[in-house]
Amino acid sequence: MRAFLAFFAALGALCAVPLQAQQARAGERADFILIDKSERTLLVYQDDRVIRRYTGLQYGDAPVGHKRFQGDERTPEGRYTITYGNRQSSYYLSLHIDYPNAQDRAYARSRGRSPGGLIFIHGQPNGLPYDARVPGDWTDGCIALSNAEIAELWSLVPDGTPIEIRP
Repeated sequence: MRAFLAFFAALGALCAVPLQAQQARAGERADFILIDKSERTLLVYQDDRVIRRYTGLQYGDAPVGHKRFQGDERTPEGRYTITYGNRQSSYYLSLHIDYPNAQDRAYARSRGRSPGGLIFIHGQPNGLPYDARVPGDWTDGCIALSNAEIAELWSLVPDGTPIEIRP
């Protein structure tokens, strides 16, 4: 019986984490996101003021340089927009970045290649424990956060939020 109660207490604590993160942000809303790839930081702005800072970002297997082509394992650099959130992701929540833009498509087309796409800011793979984190850079060009971080970011970022990704 004691093990049964301990299990449900632990389950309740895990389920409460995203709710607590969302409640902590009443009145806050992102109007700009800045990612510095070399510093591995994501800053969330509201009215020109940093309201959240996330560190230890994870990228694709080839994190240096701008994404040019499908399969290059790089994370894009430049100005984009968060277009929608995806609850049905293969990862714990995800926010879609509108890569490729017209410039990215033109560059890839001029070389007879596809620029790729489906770039997201997302959590860790589904099926892992909530607080687990895959080590190192492992995405296909996306930006990965912990599950608690993406739950918080998800609640702050409306569709249409501009994002700048710097080298």
